[in-house]
Amino acid sequence: MKKAVWISALASALALLTSTTGIAGMTDSVVVSGPSPLEACKAQDAAQPGRNFFNAEVEPQVALHGSKAIAMWHEDRWSGGGGHGIGFGISSDGGATWTPTKAMPWDACAPGVPSGTPSSLTGYLRNSDPWVSFGPDGTAYASALAFNIAVPNWANAVAVATMKPSKTTWSYVQPIPGSAFTQFAQSTDKNSTTADPKIAGTAYTVWDTLIEPTDNPDDNPHTSSYTGPAYFSKTTDWGKTWSQAKVIIDTGQRQQTIGNIIVVDARNGTLYNFTNMILPPNTPRQGTRTNQQVAFVKSTDGGDTWTAPQIIAPFNSLGVRDPNTGESLRVGDGLEEVAIDPSNGKLYVVWESSSNYQKQLKQSAAAWDDQILLSASSDGGATWTSPSVVHQLASGLPTFTPTIAVNGGRVAVTYYDNRYLQPGQTVNLPTDYWVAYSIDGGATFGNEQHIDGSFDSRTAPVARGFFLGDYEGLQPSGSGFLAVYVRTNCVAPYTGSACAPANSNTSNPPTSNTNPTDVFSAVLS
Repeated sequence: MKKAVWISALASALALLTSTTGIAGMTDSVVVSGPSPLEACKAQDAAQPGRNFFNAEVEPQVALHGSKAIAMWHEDRWSGGGGHGIGFGISSDGGATWTPTKAMPWDACAPGVPSGTPSSLTGYLRNSDPWVSFGPDGTAYASALAFNIAVPNWANAVAVATMKPSKTTWSYVQPIPGSAFTQFAQSTDKNSTTADPKIAGTAYTVWDTLIEPTDNPDDNPHTSSYTGPAYFSKTTDWGKTWSQAKVIIDTGQRQQTIGNIIVVDARNGTLYNFTNMILPPNTPRQGTRTNQQVAFVKSTDGGDTWTAPQIIAPFNSLGVRDPNTGESLRVGDGLEEVAIDPSNGKLYVVWESSSNYQKQLKQSAAAWDDQILLSASSDGGATWTSPSVVHQLASGLPTFTPTIAVNGGRVAVTYYDNRYLQPGQTVNLPTDYWVAYSIDGGATFGNEQHIDGSFDSRTAPVARGFFLGDYEGLQPSGSGFLAVYVRTNCVAPYTGSACAPANSNTSNPPTSNTNPTDVFSAVLS
């Protein structure tokens, strides 16, 4: 989101896992991202607000079609929003190996921008929120935010592009009609793109636009008046053109949506758009926690008309903190992640939530999310199961940023946690990445597999907290899954140049850590 975180030590820790956790062995992971292709962007950095973490990759997304995979991520993350651009890599062997990093052609310093790209897209200095999806014919559709922060203006838009089957370059690069603005008071955020699983050439993109009453960011409009409806656009000609942006969830004053994601029921074409509905009371600058609700709307006519929003459950999330230092981690605590079983249309949604929400409201300095919840629907969203716990540590240590996928009736949920953090350990913040499986439709998760770690999150880029991404990537692959995720390059026993601290997010002090994070992939069987 742009606006609204070896091994010898690990081996001994893993031995403590009981048989109830199931699989505990590490997967074989490979590096996806390489050196930043956006060196030319550095020329603009001195005039930009905030700090740039060059070669810091965060917040990946991934899509697969057969053995071809495309991963995308923030390249060179900024402390105050987005990155220099969006990096991407392509795999032709299901994620076992990846091509060198390239940059999406959506900003001013991206190399190799295709001829015919609108000049409006080549004037942006930052990109954010990458998303990619394959259609049934192997066409890939990608989107991201393209924007500026104050310099040279406040322009922003939702940018899209298409990769044709058997190609490795992008075409039809353009802003979605009706998504481009030139002022702070209208700002796009948290897009996602979903290709129709049955109709070749058709894809859907959703996002929110935060509309504020003033073009002066110093007016603190969040304390007065704003709204953030969900917008929708579709293509039916393989991305050559996109429909005019239209509102599919209208919002009142001091209300907004964020985290809009569409899934499609392949059996009947029904579209489901999931979102975080932010409703009153919503006065974060006045001491009241935001009222956030997991919600959805649906369309049975290809997006022409939509139902009213239906609430599934409250988020009840408070963010994540290092309990030893009180420092914040920037995580996906305000975003749901969703999946649909193509065989039967069963819907799944996961999010992170604080089990003692009301108690922790009164002790916010010590609050952190400590569980991951799941709800499911087998009747097209008419009813939902009561939220059940996918993952919670008995110690209460943080668990965060879940992602979900379904393959052959098996449900996989990936997440980070800090289970190996010791009392009084303040120099580093051990973090691990995991996957849990369910073979009973999400009713229970008794199988856990270690994907990566432990690594030190305190060396991650800082963007309102130590930042790995508001989301990570997970997709069905063969009979298993492909996970694409971020970790820092400072791994236990936490020595070497990659373990230099991230330092401040408001200045740019010298540091020997010139490659704080990378994107990795792991094939999960």
